[in-house]
Amino acid sequence: MPTDSRHTANDSVAAIIVAAGRGERAGREGGPKQYRQIGGKAVIARCLEVFLSHPRISHIVAVIHPDDHELFRAAVGDLADRIVTVEGGATRQESVLAGLEALKNAALAAVLIHDAVRPFVTADLIDRVSATALKGTAALPAIPLADTVKRADERLFVTATVSREDLYAAQTPQGFPYRTILDAHRRAVAERLLDFTDDAAIAEWAGLPVRIVEGSPDNRKLTWTRDIEMADRQLAGNSFPDVRTGNGYDVHAFEPGEHVTLCGVAIPHDRRLMGHSDADVGLHALTDALLATCGAGDIGTHFPPSDPQWKGAASHLFVEHAASLVRSHGGRIANVDVTLICEAPKIGPHREAMTAVLAGILGIRESRISVKATTNERLGFIGRQEGIAAIATASVVFPGQLED
Repeated sequence: MPTDSRHTANDSVAAIIVAAGRGERAGREGGPKQYRQIGGKAVIARCLEVFLSHPRISHIVAVIHPDDHELFRAAVGDLADRIVTVEGGATRQESVLAGLEALKNAALAAVLIHDAVRPFVTADLIDRVSATALKGTAALPAIPLADTVKRADERLFVTATVSREDLYAAQTPQGFPYRTILDAHRRAVAERLLDFTDDAAIAEWAGLPVRIVEGSPDNRKLTWTRDIEMADRQLAGNSFPDVRTGNGYDVHAFEPGEHVTLCGVAIPHDRRLMGHSDADVGLHALTDALLATCGAGDIGTHFPPSDPQWKGAASHLFVEHAASLVRSHGGRIANVDVTLICEAPKIGPHREAMTAVLAGILGIRESRISVKATTNERLGFIGRQEGIAAIATASVVFPGQLED
């Protein structure tokens, strides 16, 4: 049995993925729902990937229908080599017991039992359930009921409104001390009690304390065809986010003056940069980078040097225009990076001020902005201190998918 040598009998946690059902409520077209595709991948494969990547889980058993071996292998591919596969029974309870028995020779402290048709389980949820189970208490992830609950008679006439106070909707994975839940399942079979709806119910019957831990609203069970269709649309929309990266480069020569303006900050210097505007080489490069993310040309397209209205203009106007164009296309600026290349003046003492200026212009947090500098090792026109160059990169997230 595949195992993770990092764990001992005191902290080793196994996972049983229950996948032997037929899923009749989701219809028969497309096969059992655990093998249907959402976001281009089988439901059960998405589920297994979460458990296989979790550092707490040392063993995984998949319980499948006797007729589904080929279907299972086709759905999960090479993941099958990293888990144990056993055949389930006619009921969920029988299938879980088969999974528990498959682990009887493993040195385990706890086991998590999870429905394969809950593919949106998260590492955080596994953490919470495992932590409680390792303390010797059964762990039931659940969320408080939000809907009003009604009781009805056989003719579907409402007979009462049930208080939802203290009512919770149960989820999986449910966690248990391994030997305790194995013994409880064996006892239930011996006493011909075969109608438990989940493993927490068996634990309750056996007298094992069951503690509710915080579940997740996203950890929904795919029951109906529409659930699978909605999950597919959700994942298809998130699989290929439209993230675009633009680059910009600019260079300006020195001329006599008293300061240079770089990234919106005036820095005392014995020369200034020559240009039609204020010649802020950093902001010019950043303008081109932003325009590139939405295919909007370059700075010269929007602010021609031949146009006298831009003579001596502050370059923050150019960046603001480019950022506005990006947002008009639905873009969200995720990160900008500006590198200034010069021998002088020193950029370090002014980096924080430059970052603050850019944050104000772009309307993003300073943590999403990088301003840095390097010399040209006294090589070329920059090394001879004839001018300053800048390289800028902008990352922008646009709505829709990459293939749109």
